[in-house]
Amino acid sequence: MKIISGGVTAAKGFEAAAAAAQIKYKDRKDMALIYSQTPCVAAGTFTTNVVKAAPVRWDQEIVKKSTKVHAVVVNSGIANACTGTQGYGYCEQTAQAVERLLRIPVSSVLVASTGVIGMQLPIEKIRDGVALLTENRRDTEEAGLEAAKAIMTTDTKPKYAAVQVEIGGRTVTVGGMCKGSGMIHPNMCTMLGFVTTDAAITKEMLQKALSEDIKDTYNMVSVDGDTSTNDTVLLLANGMAENPLIAKEDENYAAFKAALNYVNTELAKKIAGDGEGATCLFEVKIIGAESKEQAVTLSKSVITSSLTKAAIYGHDANWGRILCAMGYSGVQFDPEKVDLYFESPAGKLKIIENGVSTGYSEELATKILSEEHVTAIADVKMGQASATAWGCDLTHEYVNINADYRS
Repeated sequence: MKIISGGVTAAKGFEAAAAAAQIKYKDRKDMALIYSQTPCVAAGTFTTNVVKAAPVRWDQEIVKKSTKVHAVVVNSGIANACTGTQGYGYCEQTAQAVERLLRIPVSSVLVASTGVIGMQLPIEKIRDGVALLTENRRDTEEAGLEAAKAIMTTDTKPKYAAVQVEIGGRTVTVGGMCKGSGMIHPNMCTMLGFVTTDAAITKEMLQKALSEDIKDTYNMVSVDGDTSTNDTVLLLANGMAENPLIAKEDENYAAFKAALNYVNTELAKKIAGDGEGATCLFEVKIIGAESKEQAVTLSKSVITSSLTKAAIYGHDANWGRILCAMGYSGVQFDPEKVDLYFESPAGKLKIIENGVSTGYSEELATKILSEEHVTAIADVKMGQASATAWGCDLTHEYVNINADYRS
């Protein structure tokens, strides 16, 4: 596997564009396009929130029923959620605008929105934005980066990743971009994510790969415990790498899935580290668990603990909060057998051994917890299973951002 620069335009045949449609923001680009020069098979995963935004319902239908997908149009600023039949109609009108300009079927156009819930899209601005996007699409790395910037809301940085792998003697590329900073909590996948690949793979195997991979990537992220109305991950494959068609679970499928996992893991970590107001990426590893399910539950319980997140913000090695969060997770374990470590670029320190403080140096612990990436490792000594979850610290700025987000 070879890590490369780029995002959604890294794979062969994919183009991207960004445009300033002034949907809500007046000082930045707020619409993005992903377009494949040849038709794609598509897979998707979507929010489990009962309140689903219009673009989620539109994309669910397209992914389920359409054999080919050509384009994705994304807007930021307004979520097009809780907008009734009018909002759903705007999804269709957006796709119709793409149809007219690129001469592709409405049924091959996916849409996504992010931003304020409850507001209607200014459809004329959307149509004007689509015109700019289709005119300016390019297959360059810069175009992919601009698209990643255009889908940001409270994000502080664009998020993208790409990797290459050899499959059947051919170089296959997987690239992606995402946005996510607040209203982030695992319950399918949490954010907007768009992944492209030039792999030749069947629709069925593409969906299987994505559905399986989100369990260890996006589903292991939490910023604030809120599952969005708009959560969507779309995966498009156009086959332009001309590798042997991946149609079953063999070594080629495993290689593709490893590349997909790398991209999704990187994007998931970027979301967690860029949580609203966050100052660090907080990673929790549970090792020595009896089962994968047990490890997942324990790691998620710690990563979502508000008291633990606040302690991480204060660089305070308040390990009792971590053990407490593990204890109310619903998983049975022996707290008197747990070892806990804190680790960062500043070093690694055992905090407790067999459930009791090691008498560690508070000064060294604070130094370790003051880095931009902090990991807590808990060994429950019950077996060989493990899981990793990602989150962030809880800061004063999170409240500031969300107190006046709508206005």
